[in-house]
Amino acid sequence: MGFTEADLLAIGLTLRLATTTTAILLLLGTPLAWWLATTRSRWRGPIAAIVALPLVLPPTVLGFYLLISLSPSGPVGQLTTALGLGTLPFTFWGLVVASVFYSLPFVVQPLQSSFASLGARPLEMAATLRAGVWDTFISVVLPLSRNGFVTAAVLGFAHTVGEFGVVLMIGGNIPGETRVVSVQIYDYVEALNYQQAHWLAGSLLVFSFLVLLIVYGTQGNHGNTSFATEGQRP
Repeated sequence: MGFTEADLLAIGLTLRLATTTTAILLLLGTPLAWWLATTRSRWRGPIAAIVALPLVLPPTVLGFYLLISLSPSGPVGQLTTALGLGTLPFTFWGLVVASVFYSLPFVVQPLQSSFASLGARPLEMAATLRAGVWDTFISVVLPLSRNGFVTAAVLGFAHTVGEFGVVLMIGGNIPGETRVVSVQIYDYVEALNYQQAHWLAGSLLVFSFLVLLIVYGTQGNHGNTSFATEGQRP
């Protein structure tokens, strides 16, 4: 007994989703995390709370409101339809949008913590050398925050791989299009095919353990970086 063709298809789709989502989250999350770590704006608290919402909000609730927003009658759905892009629910890119929202705190919070731990001294030293804002960020902030980026990328990727409630609400269960590994496991359990479910569930268990080894190993080598954790809920 091993992976079936449907399993391999679900695994490939899951890895593609996690890779795409992590890349987008790093692009969007880096400036957001920098702003949260450095700003004194009164909006910092509300924005930080919005970013952290997926940590406490049931995935089905988040998925429901995303489904409403992305539907043909929703504001985002009307916009994408007007642009000739169609609607996003029950498509791969609908899963990407949902995954970006759901995994956002797992990327932003490690980066924010890493940026905040730098302190003002490295930035002040760069300023004395007349380095510009962009040059300072590339030459000083990014190298010193490498550990935070590793943690953010690993956690964002792993959290996306383990999604269930949000992807089921937005993507449904379409083979080759939206059926990811977690949904495939659910199908096996519903069909009482526990042996095949063990193959996929065991693989995710090993993957999750390796992810934690990487994260904690990185922290041990380069100092502590706080990051959000959450129990997976349907």
